[in-house]
Amino acid sequence: MTTLTPVLTRNWDQPDSFTLAGYERDGGYTALRKALAMEPDAIVQTVKDSGLRGRGGAGFPTGMKWGFLPPDSPNPRYLVVNADESEPGTCKDIPLMMANPHVLVEGVIISAYAIKSNHAFIYVRGEVLHVIRRLQQAVRDAYAAGYIGKDILGSGYDLELVVHTGAGAYICGEETALLDSLEGYRGQPRLKPPFPAVAGLYGGPTVINNVESIASVPSIVANGADWFTSMGTEKSAGFGIFSLSGHVTRPGQYEAPLGVTLRELLDMAGGIRGGRRLKFWTPGGSSTPLFTEEHLDVPLDFESVGAAGSMLGTRALQIFDDTVCVVRAVLRWSEFYAHESCGKCTPCREGTYWYKQLLKRLEAGQGSEQDLDTLLDLSDNILGRSFCALGDGATSPVVSSIKLFRDEYIRHFEQGGCPFDPAKSTLWGGAAV
Repeated sequence: MTTLTPVLTRNWDQPDSFTLAGYERDGGYTALRKALAMEPDAIVQTVKDSGLRGRGGAGFPTGMKWGFLPPDSPNPRYLVVNADESEPGTCKDIPLMMANPHVLVEGVIISAYAIKSNHAFIYVRGEVLHVIRRLQQAVRDAYAAGYIGKDILGSGYDLELVVHTGAGAYICGEETALLDSLEGYRGQPRLKPPFPAVAGLYGGPTVINNVESIASVPSIVANGADWFTSMGTEKSAGFGIFSLSGHVTRPGQYEAPLGVTLRELLDMAGGIRGGRRLKFWTPGGSSTPLFTEEHLDVPLDFESVGAAGSMLGTRALQIFDDTVCVVRAVLRWSEFYAHESCGKCTPCREGTYWYKQLLKRLEAGQGSEQDLDTLLDLSDNILGRSFCALGDGATSPVVSSIKLFRDEYIRHFEQGGCPFDPAKSTLWGGAAV
């Protein structure tokens, strides 16, 4: 499986890929016309049959999620696109919205029609101003062309689409914190149940999907469920954008079938930079347990990665070579989680703080082996006990790194400092290897 499957990335090399004219020239909005001639429930069934699973990290079946909306609610239904891409190492949605915003817009219209919603929102991270401007222009152009608004293409279907700018907080990537932020409140997770499908935005039934999930809908409607299931694996169907970053010769976005391996992706990306050796990597961003070179041939699908002890997550493949200190890498991630914790629950608020303190001491060579036991005990008190998944994700690099590289932690305090020379690691701003 060494062939890429450019669907979402097909026209990224075109200079006008982000324009309405460029998108229509490549067949854009033909899926919308087909969808509007179908019954909404038929579209939901098509997405269910395709096996599309959420591309935001959790991997929940998209069509099934749509089907959870109660049929008898008196409140309006809402569609919300989670474009608050914040996970360290995750960098697929932003280039997708930059290079091909209309595929997301078309996906929003089809998805909103399928769930019988007349109000949709794209919640974008506030720091990516260039993306926000491009999305806003795409939405304006779609309104002007009659793809959004009243009586879309004469179908009698109305839709209002709003691009909403967040203030920039990792916690707002959690779907209920995103809803609070969208409503104008401080972004903090809500207690569930009720789940958003029952009582979400403004108390109405709400579907929340990732950018890539919604952007995949037009191609499924246009080509059919069988076309989508012909790629990937039986339980992880279709294609996905794999983001390779770090110590790789040609970092970037590689759109491939689910089930591709890191070895195959590295072959296409030119291997580890500078001819170095792979030391460790993340299969789905920093909140997934680490893998090593022993996992090069693990199929990158939800089931295989889970069986190997990690999570596919957002397919953010951060590659670290043998010049990198794993203790320092985990410290940097833990500093991020401590900073981004919303503070609502004690396990996450206090646990991530103590992660940072202990790892700083260990990285400086001032710790002891007892500190490793304390870190694992901390992890036991965070995992499954925090209010949302931020705390759970923060434990992943800590626990997995101690399991895989306990000897490296020990070398730090035995030698009284980091055994790696930071000047040799390009990751931390040192000289090139």
